[in-house]
Amino acid sequence: MRPAPSNYFTHLECSMTGTRLDKDTAHNLSPEGWPLLARYDLETMKREVDRDAIAARPAHEEAGFWKWRELLPVARNEDVVSLGEVDTPLIETPKVAAALGLTAPLWVKDEGRLPTGSFKARGLALAVSMAKSFGVKTMAMPTNGNAGAALSAYGARAGMTTYSFCPADTPEVNVREIAAQGGQVFRVNGLIHQCGAIVGALKEEMSWFDVSTLKEPYRIEGKKTMGIELAWQMGWKLPDAIFYPTGGGTGLIGMWKAFDEMEKLGWIGPERPKMFAVQAEGCAPIVKAFEAGERHAEEWLDAQTAAMGIRVPKAIGDFLILDAVRESGGAAVAVSEAAIETARTRCAREDGLLLCPEGAATLAAMEKAMGDGLVARDAECVLFNCGSGLKYKMPDGAVALDRHGEVDWGAM
Repeated sequence: MRPAPSNYFTHLECSMTGTRLDKDTAHNLSPEGWPLLARYDLETMKREVDRDAIAARPAHEEAGFWKWRELLPVARNEDVVSLGEVDTPLIETPKVAAALGLTAPLWVKDEGRLPTGSFKARGLALAVSMAKSFGVKTMAMPTNGNAGAALSAYGARAGMTTYSFCPADTPEVNVREIAAQGGQVFRVNGLIHQCGAIVGALKEEMSWFDVSTLKEPYRIEGKKTMGIELAWQMGWKLPDAIFYPTGGGTGLIGMWKAFDEMEKLGWIGPERPKMFAVQAEGCAPIVKAFEAGERHAEEWLDAQTAAMGIRVPKAIGDFLILDAVRESGGAAVAVSEAAIETARTRCAREDGLLLCPEGAATLAAMEKAMGDGLVARDAECVLFNCGSGLKYKMPDGAVALDRHGEVDWGAM
């Protein structure tokens, strides 16, 4: 790794009140109880940092999203916790686009290529690295699976003890992944926000640092690298629309923050994509609040969806999600379980790209948005596939074959 770059991280700021906090100690929420946002000296950075020089850094110097260190909070190389991150590919899906009648490219940003197989690696790599810089030894979080897997992996790398609390019906592969990487994992008879209540209630007694979604400021900083990386991959312009699977919404909030920072740095212009927050019909608090014109979302009761990553009944950053969606001219869209599975099957069979259920929800939402006139057929759209489709149940399409018997080859 190259020598540590200049660090332009200046302070933390309450996302609701603007209250300024010192950056040199570990924080959870602001004194008023709202998510904190990291702020940077962008004016100085604009004078001193060349965008294209950063983008051209060889992989052996900085892996994946770590190349954007000047726009990240980690100051010292020795605090960087890395597992060989990569720039995730932007994959065109021409057959799906043609089937839907699109006249512009349809792209999938495949986050399943990251360590631990999901975009949670971005946020947890930053959260764990910053916790390491503060001397934190124990971390805890509620999780629907992939975040806990990332916490256990990066926590193990940093020599930390980690605790993950997940709903009892969390995919088995995630639960075992967390344990295999040394994390303490607990199945809870409740949903993710109820798991979060356990983390909060035991925080003082157990002396662990709460790394729940948006209850610390650095997972956003990791997730915002999706926006920087996307702009770079598209030649420093942005697509017409982004469809993002939205549970806690850290990635959507982070990308919106990245777009603002990049414009102030002169890296991109003022144009913005329409941001679409995608949820399942069985758990759609953001959609309900969007349609009602509210800035905060009520808790969704009896949440149900197979797309576990977006089964979040109550998001602490609801107002930040809704602000970004509205400012961009986008929308919050809910899709059915049947539409999710249809989209997943179509993308796999027609373009060979296996989406996770949450990623498939974005494809279903894009089709719905086009049908409702929210997106034109000539709009260039990017769908975020947040995790590897290999982590989820797939239909058994195999046919039994008796090698000792007669085989009707014609029937094949």
